[in-house]
Amino acid sequence: MNATLTAVEGLRVGHWSDPAARTGVTVILCPDEGCVASASFAGPSPGTREAALLAPDKRVERVHALVFTGGSAFGLAAADGVVRFLHERGVGHPTRMGPVPIVPAAVIYDLLVGEPAWPGPREGYAAAAAASADPVTAGAVGVGAGATAGKYRAPVPTGLGSALARWRDLSVGALAVVNPVGDVYAPDGRLLAGHGDREAWMRAEPRPGEHTTLVALATAAPLDKREARMLAGAGQAALGRVIRPSHTPWDGDAVFVLSTGRGAAAPLAALSALVQEAVCAAVTAAAG
Repeated sequence: MNATLTAVEGLRVGHWSDPAARTGVTVILCPDEGCVASASFAGPSPGTREAALLAPDKRVERVHALVFTGGSAFGLAAADGVVRFLHERGVGHPTRMGPVPIVPAAVIYDLLVGEPAWPGPREGYAAAAAASADPVTAGAVGVGAGATAGKYRAPVPTGLGSALARWRDLSVGALAVVNPVGDVYAPDGRLLAGHGDREAWMRAEPRPGEHTTLVALATAAPLDKREARMLAGAGQAALGRVIRPSHTPWDGDAVFVLSTGRGAAAPLAALSALVQEAVCAAVTAAAG
């Protein structure tokens, strides 16, 4: 049974990884018609592409893929390869010259953990071409290849995780790459990745711009952009349950919400609860 993000019908996930460089890219492909999408960004140093159009007041409502990549700002070029992959298949926002793929992207900083390399357009294309509806492969794969936690002392490897939260016929899938300056804990308080050293944290002076946790959430329930943005905020709140400290002045956390709209309408209260369950489960899976 699939208990990952791809259990949401119509979504596919693909990875490209470089084990030597400890970097990679992960692509979430939406159905051809796209997903209604919005996002929440917390922290002073997010690295993103096409982020502004996700605001509820912007005209474009649907995106056709989402890219999470290593390589810091260099890695944003991986999204160009995903745009090309979709363009070749006639997928995109309708315009007079033809479909234009809308592909937001977000990065983690992994430049110091392996050989100096980062994903580009070719690697983004390869990840898109590898995308499938199979259960999401977790661990040090794709964008999770160079993810670490506990960087207020020494980096501890984490990775990428995915999970599905269910209630009756309603479900929310999550995919998370966990690269915070803080530690990762299970909801019951067990330390999963990091040091659990409060005294060291209090004395620490982490480097800015090198830490972030990226989360993608997906549901079949129809949403508008305003509702998707509200759920992204709920996802940010959930990070505080499993990453400590979270949303620090050195992190650039980003949570994206995708709605395929292929399912039945659902109460936002129930979706919000499932969002938080799915985020906690995906983050702990990434650290496990």
